[in-house]
Amino acid sequence: MADTRRRVKLYALNEDRQWDDRGTGHVSSSYVERLKGMSLLVRAESDGSLLLESKIQPDTAYQKQQETLIVWSEADNVDLALSFQEKAGCDEIWEKICQVQGKDPSCDITQDIVEESEEEKFEDMPDAAPPIELPPCELSKLDEISEVFNSVLPSPIRREKLANAIEYEGYIKKIVDLFHMCEDLENFEGLHQLYEIYKSIFLLNKNALFEVMFSDEFIFDTVGILEYDPSKPEKASHRDYLRNSASFKEVIPISNEELRQKIHQTYRVQYIQDVVLPTPSVFEENMLSTLSSFIFFNKIEIVSMIQDDEKFLTELFAQLTDEATDDNRRRELVNFLKEFCTFSQTLQPQAKESFFKTLSNLGILPALEVILSMDDPEVRQACTDIIMYIVEYSPSMVREFIMQEANQQDDDILLVNLIIEQMICDPDPELGNALQLSGVLRILIDPENMMATANAWASVPFPQKTEKTEFLSFFYKNCMHVLTAPLLANTTEDKPSKDDYVTAQLLSLILELLAFCVEHHTYHIRNYIFNKDLLRRILVLMKSSHGHLALSALRFVRKIISLKEEFYNRYIIKGNLLKPIVDAFLTNGQRYNLLNSATLELFEFIRVEDIKSLVAYVVETFYEQLKDVDYVNTFKGLKLSVPSILRNHRYRRDARSLDEEEEIWFEQDEEEMEDGEAVVPVTDMLKNKMDEELDHISKIIDGKRARESENKPPSPLKNPTRSPSPPPPTRKFNTSPPAASTSPPASPEVKTNNGGITGLVDYPDEDSDEDEDDDRNSSIPAKRPRLAT
Repeated sequence: MADTRRRVKLYALNEDRQWDDRGTGHVSSSYVERLKGMSLLVRAESDGSLLLESKIQPDTAYQKQQETLIVWSEADNVDLALSFQEKAGCDEIWEKICQVQGKDPSCDITQDIVEESEEEKFEDMPDAAPPIELPPCELSKLDEISEVFNSVLPSPIRREKLANAIEYEGYIKKIVDLFHMCEDLENFEGLHQLYEIYKSIFLLNKNALFEVMFSDEFIFDTVGILEYDPSKPEKASHRDYLRNSASFKEVIPISNEELRQKIHQTYRVQYIQDVVLPTPSVFEENMLSTLSSFIFFNKIEIVSMIQDDEKFLTELFAQLTDEATDDNRRRELVNFLKEFCTFSQTLQPQAKESFFKTLSNLGILPALEVILSMDDPEVRQACTDIIMYIVEYSPSMVREFIMQEANQQDDDILLVNLIIEQMICDPDPELGNALQLSGVLRILIDPENMMATANAWASVPFPQKTEKTEFLSFFYKNCMHVLTAPLLANTTEDKPSKDDYVTAQLLSLILELLAFCVEHHTYHIRNYIFNKDLLRRILVLMKSSHGHLALSALRFVRKIISLKEEFYNRYIIKGNLLKPIVDAFLTNGQRYNLLNSATLELFEFIRVEDIKSLVAYVVETFYEQLKDVDYVNTFKGLKLSVPSILRNHRYRRDARSLDEEEEIWFEQDEEEMEDGEAVVPVTDMLKNKMDEELDHISKIIDGKRARESENKPPSPLKNPTRSPSPPPPTRKFNTSPPAASTSPPASPEVKTNNGGITGLVDYPDEDSDEDEDDDRNSSIPAKRPRLAT
């Protein structure tokens, strides 16, 4: 694939002083034997034909403009321009040109003096170039004016001189007067010429001229002149729209007259840029950068002036949250606030931080809770946009608010639960608003931005680790049940109870969020999956008639297996949870589609990564059903892997390995599994292995309880026939009964073979996803669960 840095458009200036597009291609610089020197070569993107072969002459003046343009004149008075797609490509070619000419690449013009004639030499010297003499602004001189304006566009120096002349002589007012005359006389030929002249003024890219053109005195005349585009069959009606249709509503009375005028001006200039002006070419777009900057800085001024008006913003939020405010009025207030936040995106980081702190102090988040509950879809959409702006800038601010309100309100009216409910109840069949809200949730529960974002919003800053630990614990306790409610309600049977398009779209969104949790929340989501038997419920969706939903369920399983955690693997084996995937694969038959490919990739991953427990499970349980799938070698490869697994994994319980296995047991999460669930048919060796493990677990737990009852410190089980082994790293066990709590246990109960409960896994308060992440990056042994008796 060609390098996009070298992708260019080639332009040539025609006899009418207009730039003609000569084609799109890729530029290079190399030595050309025929031309006896380094040359610029442009080959067409479509067929590789040569669009340009130009030797870099040592005395040719090359000009670099707008960071992505290189302009020069050939010896035969042909003006050429290369417009680059990327700045990096322009810089690269510019360095080659400067290297050939022995110039510093930091310059914008390689030659200050052109050795063609004394007159041209004089004109191209910036300090000595004379001012441009403008023709009299008369109807009979329109052709001459147009020619002068068009002729200066290729030269930055002459453009600057023309702009200065227009500003110095007050030429815009003279053109406007001429426009009124032509319009009164219905002189359409003159009006069309004035259009071209005014368009050239825009391309001069001069902010001082824009200040005059967009002033209250001339803004409508500017729009009027641009209505007479000669390429259009009829005159446009932009002035009529701006005066009569585009009405300005002051949702809160604006006392600052300068602010009001700035809002009017910005709207009208934005309208000129987006609607009135024709779509610019690549070359013209670079020459209109000052127009974009004019709008950009206007927006910054508007935001700053509103932010400084405390009375204005206080009244705005008071009316937003007032129950007496009618729906139409609140809609106007919300739309204004959305526009206000949109403008704030132009602010620099420091100013943006001040902006959002101001909104936070005024109570924007409580106000959004009120707005988000409204029935008006337009208001809810605007509210969603505002929340997105805030969350993208400072998720910590939103998380802190949610944690604070949790101590004062019920779960149902928490902001995060309102966001989830609005996502679930989105009336749009395509779930456009729900998709945006799912993005908000993803940012809020992302541990990465919890680690990276300091809490600048709290009155007493807390460590970043605490923010992560506390918020995720809060979310799984107070919010996760709201997020998974539609999924659990729809998977109570062996197939989805509702399988319409909208439900399928919603469940796909929820599965994407849950997959994100699996990847980033190892501790909390693992407990949630086991306690709710969530994976089994999700796999019911493999029977959906909507392919994208079945694929979402399959992706969720793939995400879990990709973690290669033996705890998840045993959960899958004990529940026979790959069966719905195999059934869907077999039902799909010989159709070559995404479901077929994704399923094969899942089993290929198990084979390549050599996940031994899953390999043995798949071969024993499903090989007879899958052995005829011979267009890939996946299942044959799985079958061949089983003998080596059985040879290398002889599960013996002798005294020599007892100490080590006790340590392994306590450091793993095996106690979170319930052995009361049905075990799938596997090989006899695997059955014996599981039974032996459970017997061994019972011995460990019973031995520990016996030691605790004797008030002795725990010690590792030892083989009396050998010398004592060194003690393991010190670990403290909680031997006191757990404190009474109304919340469910952190994980399932561990049972012995006879069904008796031996204890509950009791994780210390500080254990969390964060601890697991830290342990992976530390040489210190991970903490193991404590047993509460």
